[in-house]
Amino acid sequence: MQKLIGKTALITGSDSGIGQATAIQFAQEGANVVVVYHTDAEGAARTRQAVEQAGQQALVVQCDVSDAHQAEQLVAQAVLQFGTLDILVNNAGVSGAHKPVVEMEPAEFEKTIRTNLFGPFYLARLFARHRQQQGGKGKIVNVTSIHEEVVSPGTADYCAAKGGLRNLTRTLALELAESGINVNNLAPGMILTPMNQKALDDPQDRAEKEQKIPMKRAGQPEEIAKLALFLASADSDYVTGSTYVMDGGFMRQLGQGA
Repeated sequence: MQKLIGKTALITGSDSGIGQATAIQFAQEGANVVVVYHTDAEGAARTRQAVEQAGQQALVVQCDVSDAHQAEQLVAQAVLQFGTLDILVNNAGVSGAHKPVVEMEPAEFEKTIRTNLFGPFYLARLFARHRQQQGGKGKIVNVTSIHEEVVSPGTADYCAAKGGLRNLTRTLALELAESGINVNNLAPGMILTPMNQKALDDPQDRAEKEQKIPMKRAGQPEEIAKLALFLASADSDYVTGSTYVMDGGFMRQLGQGA
């Protein structure tokens, strides 16, 4: 049974990885999809083709979500095309500068924060206003990371953004509950996407990382997409302000042997 019939979903970063898998999953469940990309036009075209093969409509929009004006144009274009938006998936993100704080330039820190935190803020704000004007209801799914909780040296910008997005999610959940807008976040662990390109390219690197995961394997984008579907569908109508960790048990073993 298709769970998203008649719905329209806007999914940022849907040119590859988790966003692309989510767009395809949603289309297979009956949703029209706004495919949003930053630089990978070919990837976005492949997503569009998959959505249309599933029998749904797709609108492809290039957007830098860290730019407030572009975010406004994106939502306006989506509403003009489909009449309304029912689901927002804030998935677009960058991996950060990969430098210690003492070596990180302010502009590098700001770039990560603006894409990974300001972007979801801009779009959640616009989406919530739109849904309230439509009488309420709707779903916001923010993709964070286990790094909203787990930190490591050289990732201050990324971890700060993901931790901030977690608490933005929780605050929005309280603010929008009376409007019937559910707000939750997904916190993936190691997923085989372009953000983990080294693990995709180097079997040894991947094997070493997988040994740290209790399930001894990395996750697939399609697995995250199935959880996103739950949070975007009526199945989760009584769920809001929650974090769903999908990491093969990685976070549960932290501190073992201490």
